Amino acid sequence: MIDKLARKFKPWVWILIGSLAKPSLWLIVFTACTTTKQILAEKSIVTPVVSIASQPTKQPPNTQLVWVAPSLERIGRSQPPQTGTNINLNAARGESESFQIGIQAPPSGLNNVNITITDLRGPNRQILPKQNITLYREHYVQVRQPSPQTKGTNPSLGAGWYPDALIPFIDPATGKPPTQGKLTAVPFKLAAKQNQPIWVDIFVPRTIGAGKYQGTFTVTSDRGKTQGKIALNVWNFELPLKPSLNSAFEFWSIKSKSAQIELLKHKLMPRTTNPEYQRELIDRWGLTSTNLSFWSEANVDTCKMTPAPTVERIRDRAKRYSPELLRYNYTADEIDRCPNLNATIKQWARNLHSAGIPNLITMKPIPQLDDDGGGKGRSAVDIWVLLPVMYDEAKAQVLQVLKRGDRVWSYNALVQDDYSPKWQIDFKPINYRIQAGFINQSLGLTGLIYWRTDLWTKDPWRDVQTYADKKDYYPGEGMLFYPGEQVGIDGVVPSMRLKWLRDGVEDYEYIQILKQLGRQDLALKLARIAGRDWRNWTQDPQVLASVRDRIGAEIQKSINN
Repeated sequence: MIDKLARKFKPWVWILIGSLAKPSLWLIVFTACTTTKQILAEKSIVTPVVSIASQPTKQPPNTQLVWVAPSLERIGRSQPPQTGTNINLNAARGESESFQIGIQAPPSGLNNVNITITDLRGPNRQILPKQNITLYREHYVQVRQPSPQTKGTNPSLGAGWYPDALIPFIDPATGKPPTQGKLTAVPFKLAAKQNQPIWVDIFVPRTIGAGKYQGTFTVTSDRGKTQGKIALNVWNFELPLKPSLNSAFEFWSIKSKSAQIELLKHKLMPRTTNPEYQRELIDRWGLTSTNLSFWSEANVDTCKMTPAPTVERIRDRAKRYSPELLRYNYTADEIDRCPNLNATIKQWARNLHSAGIPNLITMKPIPQLDDDGGGKGRSAVDIWVLLPVMYDEAKAQVLQVLKRGDRVWSYNALVQDDYSPKWQIDFKPINYRIQAGFINQSLGLTGLIYWRTDLWTKDPWRDVQTYADKKDYYPGEGMLFYPGEQVGIDGVVPSMRLKWLRDGVEDYEYIQILKQLGRQDLALKLARIAGRDWRNWTQDPQVLASVRDRIGAEIQKSINN
């Protein structure tokens, strides 16, 4: 499917969270993503990572309305405003944690709207500088033709306007506000009764100590000023620069270093990299892997495979890349219907293995490829990559290859079923986060693949109908970035969906750290509350947040002990 897409374009949910104005009344959150027995076994699940202090007050009729919202929420263009301007967050060192600021204009509208944020000050006069806080104005895009899935347990949300693109306040290359774009972040105007959400990313430096850090944000306009409070609890542990979850996300049109860095900032690996600047990508941005790019031409539509490159050619290309990296070869794509290729796959595998390179293919494991014929009993495929529906069709085989020591990764494309997470714009935000972290960990999957990140229409900031197949549409398919030119940036800018994917990779890391601390059973037990498998995963952000918070608390407790 990846190659096909590329060639075409070349009895409980959660009971109650107590009064936030009176923390002593907070109640425990329970989940219903698993059985009642599992819920009862997990009575110690704590309250969510994100809490919002509600401050209902009467506002004058022509006053701007401001509130805060968690990251896994979309703020509609004209939905009623919420209350509460104080937010509480938890994060580890080396982690990015996000929230949103909602702004609604009064009947008279708003002019000259701007947002500022202070440093966050912590214990022992430590400071989390405001330079580590990135602000974006969320840009609404219209889904005219929604995804085809309207039934099942995970339906499309349908046509409409969705916040997705992110207009940065600051150009990361210059450290200054962009000046040449047609779209600017601030200041902005806001029509009567319309909402404008602001995305806030807080990156926790690796050098600061644990404890509570506090600061404020301020929204100003021609209608006055509103302030809110930020409280960030920094855990006593750190997420590694190099993610434990492997990944391969491809750029097809944009080949710049800045685009690859932007992807790496979100904990995801570019599928192909330039050896000339790999050192910087490894040391500064956490690059962990690269594809050698020998392509067999075999795919879902073509049961033909070119002969394998020689061992010498493979070795020569591998030498261009640091041995610190996972150097693999993405050889073929979705060839389950091509048993005639088994002998050639083994030839490719023997040559790759002789050069020390793992063979990656998107296909279901089959017994015919249990041995590459090289005399060492090694599988012909080292990294099996499966869609959710492929995994469910081959559960027994997947467990066998995992037991043998092969690796299994997951990927996502189009709408292949009516139950698993989807990555089109018109699905709930939790879809983009749950796969990378909780489901992958629960199933023992160690990588994540996506076929393209820069599939743009002629007017991508207005038209997100990126892919259609016969009568079906997949808005935002293959598009996790927006071109930077329209906002005055040389490169690309992220979507909200990319932020949620990043958070999923960080969820994976939380679980991995707890496992490495010798508490694997508890780590997996908690992971499976949020996402047991492709059919059983929570669609409630509060459940996900509560599980993540519990895992963080258990890591901290293990370290303190």
